[in-house]
Amino acid sequence: MTPPLILENLTKHYGPVLGIEDLSLEVHRGEIFGFLGPNGAGKSTTISTILDFIRPTSGSATVLGMDSRRDSVAIHRQVGYLPGELAMHERMTGGELLRYLAALRRVDATAAIATLAERFDLDLNRRIRAYSSGNRQKVGLVQAFMHSPQLLILDEPTNGLDPQQIRQFRELIKELGKEHTIFLSTHILPEVEKTCNRILIINRRKLRASDTPQNLVQRRREGSDIVLEVKAKAK
Repeated sequence: MTPPLILENLTKHYGPVLGIEDLSLEVHRGEIFGFLGPNGAGKSTTISTILDFIRPTSGSATVLGMDSRRDSVAIHRQVGYLPGELAMHERMTGGELLRYLAALRRVDATAAIATLAERFDLDLNRRIRAYSSGNRQKVGLVQAFMHSPQLLILDEPTNGLDPQQIRQFRELIKELGKEHTIFLSTHILPEVEKTCNRILIINRRKLRASDTPQNLVQRRREGSDIVLEVKAKAK
């Protein structure tokens, strides 16, 4: 079967500035895939290119067997996406926003919304403007999961969550990973160590390492060179 996500030599330039360079990977069906790197490494650029929010300079992305550019509308229907920063209608309640997003997808997600909100202890009757950053993140997670997508793409999914909600998130990810494919982008190493089957490390816009969490941890203990370094610019 075709892997749900394939990147082939994906490259993005913003004029003279490099976003990502020659990134190739495959994410397999039923895999929880960790996309790890420091801020500014190229993670969000990669996701934006996969979802056709921006166009690659060269290379290609295949999502659920479809071309990321030609079939972007169909892809968006079948993918659950949590951006690093989710824009929301401040005057809506959490429940109103989620029902609105479900209607845009033309799915009845009433039961799923209620179940996920209970799991994350999210009050759906409060207005978005009254939510804390953690509750806004919960809304983002619910909208990504509520239509039972074949592929989940999550950008920094635990931002703002308290330790109890992070545990809930990890449990949910492990449950979903049995039948769904999950692409989890983060700069937090313990996050991918605890949830992912395989990790790809990106730094300075290029692939640096790819392995299982156990092997990467072992290599780190043995002193192998997999450390992500971010050097400050000289003043």
